[in-house]
Amino acid sequence: MLDRTVALRALLCLSTALLCAPASAGAQTLAHAVDGDGAASSTDDVTFHRDIVPILQRSCQRCHRDGGVAPMALVEYDDVRRYGTRIARRTGIRDRAGAMPPWYVEKDIGIQHYKDDPSLSDEELAAIAQWTRGGMPEGDSGDAPPPIEWNDEAGWAAGEPDLVVRLPDVFVGGDAPDWWGDIASTPTGLTEDRYVKSVEIREVNDVDNSGEGGRETVGGRFVVHHMIWSTRVLDNDEIDPVSWPVHELGRNPDYFDPAGGRLLRAGSSVVSNSVHLHSNGRDTNAHLEIGFRFHPADYEPEYDEYFFSLANAHDIDIRGNEKGQELHAYKVLERHTKLITFEPHLHAPGERMCLEAIWGFNVETLACVGYDHNWVRGYAFEDDHQPLLPKGTVLHIVGYMDNSPSNRNVPDTRNWQGSGNRSVANMFIDLGMRVSMTDEQFQEAMVERRERLQLDVNDHVIGCPLCLVIPGR
Repeated sequence: MLDRTVALRALLCLSTALLCAPASAGAQTLAHAVDGDGAASSTDDVTFHRDIVPILQRSCQRCHRDGGVAPMALVEYDDVRRYGTRIARRTGIRDRAGAMPPWYVEKDIGIQHYKDDPSLSDEELAAIAQWTRGGMPEGDSGDAPPPIEWNDEAGWAAGEPDLVVRLPDVFVGGDAPDWWGDIASTPTGLTEDRYVKSVEIREVNDVDNSGEGGRETVGGRFVVHHMIWSTRVLDNDEIDPVSWPVHELGRNPDYFDPAGGRLLRAGSSVVSNSVHLHSNGRDTNAHLEIGFRFHPADYEPEYDEYFFSLANAHDIDIRGNEKGQELHAYKVLERHTKLITFEPHLHAPGERMCLEAIWGFNVETLACVGYDHNWVRGYAFEDDHQPLLPKGTVLHIVGYMDNSPSNRNVPDTRNWQGSGNRSVANMFIDLGMRVSMTDEQFQEAMVERRERLQLDVNDHVIGCPLCLVIPGR
């Protein structure tokens, strides 16, 4: 009778722990809570130095360190322990506004292979949750990996640029109203045409990030909300301007397709007539720096970039005090297409966006990602997982909007929202990059993918409806 009572009590404790754990970590919590013989194991199996530090180094410390843009350093044990409960809560949000790290790809649907993905696995989330519930033990410092030596003089996520263009200085008062306008054109100084493999923009300012004062958001660290920009050869109207990805608050680097680099012309200048500045609570001097990384000088792109609009401004009709509202937009592809990135753009009520490909009777979700208007993300598919879509495919985006009091990004949820440039209005766009392919290039790309991924007729490839249609079979 005593053994049965003990067993029931242990089962009740285990069930309670699972009910209290984050939903995404439940299965892993169960795995950690019971060993192979069915006996309960100690929660101090997870320690800071052995289990938590590797997670922080990979996914957190680029921003959360001395000199980083985040409001607290997550390097030393005492600092991390102080914020342990908050870390568990924010990482547990996973793919919605407020999640840390700010990467919102939903892991139960669509393509799961992206470049520079800092997101946490189920096992990592479970380890953080277990560590905090177990009292946040420090463990043996000898178990920790070597600390990362960050090069703050570089500070470029995509690597050291080949060319850095410094834009004009701006000053924004601590309580100044928002400002929209243009900036003086800035010569790139480039003396020969070069194709660009990636572009990254960073804001350099005199905001002190070492303390905990100010606003604990990315918006509290910077004053440039966004910049729509291009490069132009100003003294030659016969050369078309080149558009570049919009710079937005919290944006990651933009990578072009390895076989579809974008051209930066000799003698061109950076031009923008749409810069949005906002105050961050402190008087701030700032400027933007654009870092270009080049292909070799003899590089020639194989693919043409494919520019088209996948958006809807006419039917944006977001009712006040209501969640679960949807927006839709469609585009029929007129050429064989490879999708390089998926980049949802919404405004404050935006909760998530999904991208679908419709080919014949097949409807397949390529990606669903959450949205946070404080952290604009572009999601670059890994090279062997970029969707390869035949002409005639219909691309479909679905936006999910929450204009209810549960969405803290919306200042007044009573207001109806239509289309507009301001954050109190709305946009519904996929700003992703694409390239077009000839019939021969499209066939070659599918053959290469079958070979690299070792696919056979029984495999399924998300985003490549014709990959397994092999001629002669």
